[in-house]
Amino acid sequence: MARANEEVEALLQEYADLIAISGGDAFKARAYEKAARSIGGYHADVSALDPKALREIPNVGKSIADKVVEFLRSGHVSAIEETRAAIPAGVRELITIPTLGPKKALVLHEELGISSVDQLLDAIHEERLRDLKGFGEKTEENILHGIALMQKAGEGRILISAAMDVAEQIVGELSAISGCTRCTYAGSLRRMRETIGDIDVLVAAERAAPFMEALGSLPYTAEVLAQGEKKTSIRTTKGLQVDLRVLPPESWGAGLQYFTGSKAHNIRTREIAVRHKLKLSEYGLFHAKSGRKITSETEEDIYARLGLPWIPPPLREDRGEIAAGLDDALPDLLEERDIRGDLHTHTDLTDGLAPLEDMVAAAAERGYAYYAVTDHAPNLAMQRMTAEKMLAQREQVRALDREHRGMRVLHGTELNIGPDGELDWPDDFLADFDLCVAAVHSHFNQSRDALTRRILRACENPHVSVIGHPTTRLIGKRPGLDADFDAVFEACARTGTALEINSHPNRLDLRDEDILRAKRYGVKFAVNTDAHAITHLPYLRYGVGTAQRGWLTKDDVINTWPLTRLRRFLRGEGTT
Repeated sequence: MARANEEVEALLQEYADLIAISGGDAFKARAYEKAARSIGGYHADVSALDPKALREIPNVGKSIADKVVEFLRSGHVSAIEETRAAIPAGVRELITIPTLGPKKALVLHEELGISSVDQLLDAIHEERLRDLKGFGEKTEENILHGIALMQKAGEGRILISAAMDVAEQIVGELSAISGCTRCTYAGSLRRMRETIGDIDVLVAAERAAPFMEALGSLPYTAEVLAQGEKKTSIRTTKGLQVDLRVLPPESWGAGLQYFTGSKAHNIRTREIAVRHKLKLSEYGLFHAKSGRKITSETEEDIYARLGLPWIPPPLREDRGEIAAGLDDALPDLLEERDIRGDLHTHTDLTDGLAPLEDMVAAAAERGYAYYAVTDHAPNLAMQRMTAEKMLAQREQVRALDREHRGMRVLHGTELNIGPDGELDWPDDFLADFDLCVAAVHSHFNQSRDALTRRILRACENPHVSVIGHPTTRLIGKRPGLDADFDAVFEACARTGTALEINSHPNRLDLRDEDILRAKRYGVKFAVNTDAHAITHLPYLRYGVGTAQRGWLTKDDVINTWPLTRLRRFLRGEGTT
């Protein structure tokens, strides 16, 4: 279930938005926004902290700590409730539209009297927004896209990280019940899709009743939607549907295969079964004529009897995996254990939440062979970076590198790709970093040609090793850049610039579809967390899952390589 930290983060971010939309103190809004991020990424559960301990969290002062305590005790905060009440409900709805933002929402309300999504749609269709300063045809397109994103999010899909938290907790609870021989999650979550509609949980046991009853009585079960001998469905207190199926132990493999694959993948496997005069169901593989069971206990047995190798779950989307399996051409997919180090992380020197020493120590605990610190460069003015601060950090990094004999600590930076493709520092300064990650952080609405030229210029810079979160998308909140990414992929392959697979669940950028395209150009990739807190380092699993969905092997990913090979790549000396 969602950590208390995440609930408090969402509440404080909402308050920051409400302050901004009501024309309140911008400094106050920024303070609550920073506190929200600090609490969301804090390593300890805030529900277990007293007011004094809360104030030890970066950016959390007495006033904010008091509000957190009030929320944790009562479920609401009077000051936030009052601010909500002072703003029309429709206007509050406007700020939930991705790509709009509180400032533009305030302008729409004050200038045009818009206080609902429907009124906003009418105004766009009547082209009334174009008379407002800072609005235009491109703004209208972005708002319409944001409304579409919001409506899609309203269909009940949640980020993979939130679904995984729920699934793993339920699997843990059910696995402890006497009689359980196997238990896991299946469906789109097992396939590592970026968003999840509902969670499928499977149990192998002789008796189903104890598991059905246990699921319905869990403390976070809000409603039992259906309960029967073979299936129980609940809705959690967060509105997520969970479907539990209990299978006979001898049918485990068939059930796991059946409830994991996409609809299209399962149609393919059933078609193969029919061609072999067989019938495939969640209970096993049977002779079509006699009904005699052939196999059912493991997925490997099911696939083998169909003439296929075992197909990894992230590939089961009917995107060529059946043909590749028949040709013995399935890739040996990247695994999380193959990652030797994280090449994109931040500290509290810029917008991270933990000191350098703590981030490095946490990375060492994960068993990495190397680890890069890549704080923001000065063109993101809010980070207040200077060359002097960066050089001082380099000295600290070098000292920590000497201390951590089992892990090399690399000093890098995340550069901002400016509107014309310019970078933050001159080439002679960049040359002394171990690596440079470059990313777009602003001016998202440039023309397609301008955005493409901008990214290509960064790829051409010999000191840029990785393009970070390449499309800049935020799932359900911000669309990806409208650039010619085929041109970008070609340039990255030609210049030896890796493309990042950003593992943060809000990003997962590149997407699996982009990875598949880029791989055809010969691009190399870096699976990084972009961690801004110690709690973000485990997000690596989601980046690896996305890489698997893009059919990547460990040779495709530069941070699986030994350090000597990686350094050659970072110096522009090729990939071999």
